Amino acid sequence: MNQILGVLGGQTNVPGVKGVILFAAVIVWTLVWKGLALWRAAREESKWWFVALMVVNTLGILEIVYLFFLSDRARETRAAGASSKTDGGSAA
Repeated sequence: MNQILGVLGGQTNVPGVKGVILFAAVIVWTLVWKGLALWRAAREESKWWFVALMVVNTLGILEIVYLFFLSDRARETRAAGASSKTDGGSAA
């Protein structure tokens, strides 16, 4: 195989098991975050975010930012946390 690739001018170093495992891990990581972010964008009817998340591939970075900082649910969670701090945190 290396001889054929060498003759064709290609790369002569075939990736090993570590490279395949790393590649598989990156794919799983990306798919999990992309799936979660697309699901939330669809549930919140955020069409522009859905398209952006579907088209742009940032290895999960944009998806994580959307899920934890920019989605409606994330904003509501932060607002609820801020309002409970302003009432003194009393539950009664």
